Parts: sequence; structure tokens; C-alpha cells
Amino acid sequence: MKAPEFLINEAIKNPEVRLVGENVENGVYPIAKALSIAADLGLDLVLISDKSNPVICKITEYSKFLYERKKKQKELKSKSAKTVIKEIRFGPNTDEHDFEFKLKHAEKFLAEGAKVKAFVHFKGRAIVYKERGEILLLKFAEALQEVGKVESMPKLEGKRMIMFLAPTKSNKK
Repeated sequence: MKAPEFLINEAIKNPEVRLVGENVENGVYPIAKALSIAADLGLDLVLISDKSNPVICKITEYSKFLYERKKKQKELKSKSAKTVIKEIRFGPNTDEHDFEFKLKHAEKFLAEGAKVKAFVHFKGRAIVYKERGEILLLKFAEALQEVGKVESMPKLEGKRMIMFLAPTKSNKK
């Protein structure tokens, strides 16, 4: 059997506890008194925080307490923002039309609130043109200045020169 996530009832060894909860007068009680109050109500004494002095306990039904806690965590998780990263790939010799086409895509991605990972992929001996790649990415960042800000400047990692752009605050939905 799995050990309980929180200490309950007799498992709490502290001499004094601070009680919180419904149908209970909040305050500091000796452990025996807190246990008897919980027993009289037909509920459990659950240790919520052992970081404070005295520790904080709540009088509640343990299974209900776990259920509500799990529900709150699920709700918080669903509300947390999920960052989406869209990739845009260039070659060191990308021509103007392709550049404009990819620029429009990047603008759309940033307008939707996604981050953009722009990179120049060097094949074979094309690595000798790394200055071209850097110039291309800096030109890309400059063209997207109104809708996105540069999170990291272009840097060479293996055969790729990578740069990240994030949407500007006024642009996020």
C-alpha cells in the first residue's frame, strides 16, 4: 500500500497545531485536543504545512481533501500558458522571394503568440558562408521588429545558425 501523501490523525507528531477549516474555531491547539475535535466531527486531521511553527492542520474528510487538491492542480495546469515554437528554415543562399514568403509566415506566427525559431542550415561546404547566414537572420529580425523581439542572437550550433524571436507584449492575445 502506498504511504499517504499528507500526514493524517495519529501520524502527526507535533505537540501543537494551528487548526483551519470549516465548522472549526481557527487557532492553536494541543494535538490531543485537535484530534478529539476531528473525531467529534467524524472527520480527519490533515497536516497541510509543516514549514510553519506550529504546523498547520485542517479538519476535513481526507479523500475529499485529496480530490479537491487534485482538481485545483488540474485547473491550474490547464490555465498555464503553453509556449508554441514554430520553425522557419533558411539556406545560406535564400533569395529575396523566399525570404519575403517566410517573413509573412513568421509575422503570422508571432501575431498568434507563438515563438519563432529561425535557422540557417548549412549543407556540406556551405559552412564557409556563415557570415551570409548571420546577415540573413539579422535582416529577418529587423524586418520583424514591430511584431517580435529577438530572444537570442544568431549563434552557430553544428551546421545550423539559430535565432529565437518572441512576440512583443502588445502583440500577444
